[in-house]
Amino acid sequence: MIAVYLLLLIPLVGMGLLALQGAGRLAGRINVTLNALALGCAIALAIDVLLHGPVLSSGKLLYVDSFNVYLVGLTALVGLTTSIFSGPYMEHERQIGRIGADRLRLYYSMYQGFMLAMYLVLTTNNMGMLWVAMEGATLATVLLVSLYRTPESVEAAWKYFILCGVGIAQALFGTVLLYFAAEQIPGLGEEALLWTVLHEHASLLNPGVMSLAFVFLLVGYGTKIGLVPLHNWLPDAHSEGPTPMSAILSGLLLNDALYAVVRCKMLVDRSVETPMAGYLMMAFGLLSFLVAVLFLHRQTDIKRLFSYSSIEHMGLMTFAFGVGSPWATFAALFHMTTHSLTKSAIFVTVGHAAQLSGTQRMDKIRGLIMTQPVIGWGLLIGTLAIAGFPPFGVFASEFLLLVATMHDYPYLTPFLLLGVGIAFAGLFRHLHPMVYGDIPQDQKPIEANLWPVILHLAVVLWLGLSMPSFLGNWFNQATRLIAGSVPL
Repeated sequence: MIAVYLLLLIPLVGMGLLALQGAGRLAGRINVTLNALALGCAIALAIDVLLHGPVLSSGKLLYVDSFNVYLVGLTALVGLTTSIFSGPYMEHERQIGRIGADRLRLYYSMYQGFMLAMYLVLTTNNMGMLWVAMEGATLATVLLVSLYRTPESVEAAWKYFILCGVGIAQALFGTVLLYFAAEQIPGLGEEALLWTVLHEHASLLNPGVMSLAFVFLLVGYGTKIGLVPLHNWLPDAHSEGPTPMSAILSGLLLNDALYAVVRCKMLVDRSVETPMAGYLMMAFGLLSFLVAVLFLHRQTDIKRLFSYSSIEHMGLMTFAFGVGSPWATFAALFHMTTHSLTKSAIFVTVGHAAQLSGTQRMDKIRGLIMTQPVIGWGLLIGTLAIAGFPPFGVFASEFLLLVATMHDYPYLTPFLLLGVGIAFAGLFRHLHPMVYGDIPQDQKPIEANLWPVILHLAVVLWLGLSMPSFLGNWFNQATRLIAGSVPL
């Protein structure tokens, strides 16, 4: 249990430390060190859960099981690799005058604040505290989106704050309804919002209240996931904020918001005993997937392009969790991992490509593979992976989802296949000229740090070829837990 406390303490201390010393190269190294320590704690926690089962703190406020422990590890890994990319990237932004010392200090302190919020979302046992942590993540990322203080970035931050503020208010009302349903059960008292207690007494919760609560919780947290029609903030936030923020938004925040929805679905399924929650998730997920793949064709900004790709894949995951069968749930957990690793790697290459070209407009980014091959190949291979090409892990997870859909809802399979085809066309119609087009006259190589890209894409390739037994065991345990076939 000590590992959980350290996991939360490290970014908390890091916020204060980097708020004081966050303006030079040393700040980048401190940020990397803090994230490395957090990854060590996450690995220790994962080993503990793997060997001894779920971990519950003495006050029952923190809880880690097979579902959230692998997300803790994934969050720590992406947080570390993005911080490795972040240091040189933000130093370059400072050198060209886009930010000053004060904003660099703000960036690093809010990076740790965001990591703290993500760890708290995943480890808290209190549904009210989960809401607070999600709101904390919103506030941290609003400051990151507006970091450049341009009119466009301020507008994007304001849109993000308003839309996600409205969404999180819906989630708060859903949490209040959850508490109201729990209060009707005698003896719960102060433990009425603890997830483990709610899960244990889920069959006694009022089905009508729980159904209404889930609608608000899905809409509220679905705003953070980027589900259509609640997605408008996401492309603007990606395109106007610093690129490392885009990597952790797509790789971490969207996953954790979906995690919150699935935790709520587990309660509703046991209370209502109908697939109502699953049908709602399937509808929102499929709609988001289909709308996003169409919007891929209309983009001119490279970061907006891959932000719509994130909406596409979050729609697929939401749909898969909605289907709810063991095959679909396993596929969703697998896809959360492969998408996070792949998309964060892509945003690293996108950041370097934008710095190399001096713009995020795709019609100005040309000849990457000739000017700086490591960036061009990184973008090409990353896009191949996220488009679902074999043998990358994204292909394996999408194939599992297609198999699960054909088994349970065969009439929906053509929509998934059509969407995958449209997404492939949308990505590669933009990618080809960026990678192979004519080299602009004034394009000069830059210092690029692509070790995070190499690591992430190597892991995604490994997962596509052969999943390690320990990871498969985690996914199996989490699948059984989410499907309700094993007790806590």
